[in-house]
Amino acid sequence: MNARKIRNTAFHLHRWLGLIGGTLLCIAGLTGSVLVFWHEIDHVVLVERFGRIIPGVERVSIPAIADTVKTAYANKGLTLGGIGLPEHADQPYQVWLNDTADHTLYVFVNPYTGQVMGDRQWETSWIGSIYSLHYKLLAGDIGEWIMGIVALLTLILSITGIILWPGWRKLIAGFKIKWQNAHIKRTNFDIHKVAGIITAVFLAFIGFTGFAWNIPQAKMTDVIYAATLTRKPADPVSTPITGKQPLAIADLLQRADAAVPNATTTYVSFANKPEEPFGVGKKQAQETGEYGRTRVYLDQFTGKVIQLNNGVKPSRAEAILNQFGPLHFGTFGGLPTQILYVFVGLSPTVLMVTGVVMWWYRRRVKVGDQRGVKVAADMKQ
Repeated sequence: MNARKIRNTAFHLHRWLGLIGGTLLCIAGLTGSVLVFWHEIDHVVLVERFGRIIPGVERVSIPAIADTVKTAYANKGLTLGGIGLPEHADQPYQVWLNDTADHTLYVFVNPYTGQVMGDRQWETSWIGSIYSLHYKLLAGDIGEWIMGIVALLTLILSITGIILWPGWRKLIAGFKIKWQNAHIKRTNFDIHKVAGIITAVFLAFIGFTGFAWNIPQAKMTDVIYAATLTRKPADPVSTPITGKQPLAIADLLQRADAAVPNATTTYVSFANKPEEPFGVGKKQAQETGEYGRTRVYLDQFTGKVIQLNNGVKPSRAEAILNQFGPLHFGTFGGLPTQILYVFVGLSPTVLMVTGVVMWWYRRRVKVGDQRGVKVAADMKQ
């Protein structure tokens, strides 16, 4: 296939996929812009609702927090899912509880007094609603598939947009927007090409990672393990022992600390079934992510470390997979890239509007040409 055919194919794919999936792309982009800073926004929301935390000298222990919440919610038929530890001194413990329908209730606890500040249902909270709209279009499993396909469309549109970019012929022309003495059609096209090329690479990363997350049947994780010649570890599993109860939380936490010395615990995931492991998230000093990438999984009955994912020394496959989150949400470069990703999230709306205008002008010209041919034919009769 020569260059002209490749370009024509890219043009038709770009135009029709953009028109077909444009609205859903806008929804994904706009909600994604909010999610970039959702932790910062949510901190303000929580302070407004539950009050400000005055930092103290020492935090209440994780086992004590777990006992407090289990006692306070004992009659609600909920199971203790895990505890997220505060990253900053003025933030609460976030304890999540699950019901039989897999709904999640977040309980907020003062880390210095151990007092329950309040709770909220994840699914009906502002962030839960935006996350569900972004991730699954508020439509459950079907919506998850739809948004996975939308993510794939984003990847294809990014690639075809890069192919069609006029800057390959003349670099300056690819970044120039003509404002003065220009027809709106020309200015509209210039805005589309510049906004598209600036955000294309980022949108491609977002599209690929979103597709891999939403449609696990595509088995992109397996592909990455295979491509990097890395053995994929088996899922960690506890081995139940007849007549023996799970070890105490404090004991399991102590063993996790011994497995990764001098690391900060960022969250704890409790085992609610005999075969489930006790999980502890850790952040080592060399790690830059908010919660770290180190994971310790322990057998809840023996305390043995079943699996240890070292965030500082990941396998080749894990090193790639660990970048999915930062590339999708723009946290890989700190605040500058987060701000950039807010605008990247807005770009699908700009591209859709300018793309529809371009399509409308093309369609009007084509209709005009057809009418002109018809008039000319009538004049010859």
